[in-house]
Amino acid sequence: MQQLLRISRLIDSFNERIGRLTYWILPLMILIGVWNVVGRYLGRFIGENLSSNGFIETQWYLFDLVFLLGAAYTLKHNGHVRVDVFYKSLKPKAQAIANLIGTLLFLIPFCIMVIYFSWGAIVNSWTIQEMSPDPGGLPRYPIKSMIIVSFGLLILQGISEAIKNWAIFAGYLAPQEEE
Repeated sequence: MQQLLRISRLIDSFNERIGRLTYWILPLMILIGVWNVVGRYLGRFIGENLSSNGFIETQWYLFDLVFLLGAAYTLKHNGHVRVDVFYKSLKPKAQAIANLIGTLLFLIPFCIMVIYFSWGAIVNSWTIQEMSPDPGGLPRYPIKSMIIVSFGLLILQGISEAIKNWAIFAGYLAPQEEE
């Protein structure tokens, strides 16, 4: 069990670093968003377009990265939405088994299905070097690839959570040590 907990800590550490790196995307996204708004209105005033489809799509792509790369980090920090009508009243070991079952029966299979069903579209996008249909737009294939990366990271974090929840249920890890 200690070896599995070590693997869990490695996964947690990896997703923690990715999550913290994702923090730095936010100011850039906000800055580009502000420029898009200011550029549009200032441009109308002076009669010159100061924004572009490339800037608008960059803002979208950065938002996509925050959302996609932040998913595993959010799971690690127990920030995903949970219907906890009964969950809150359960004892820690029962919560751990509920989390374990949810991870193994829903989270991981769902992530595998998303990767499986998006794989063909992503490969096709790379094959044709898909570009935005808008003038001055960005390539679409790199951002589409982040779907696979994101759900791969979620699978890894799901494995980590499953290990920790099994350790709590089996008595190898105290519930407060879970974070």
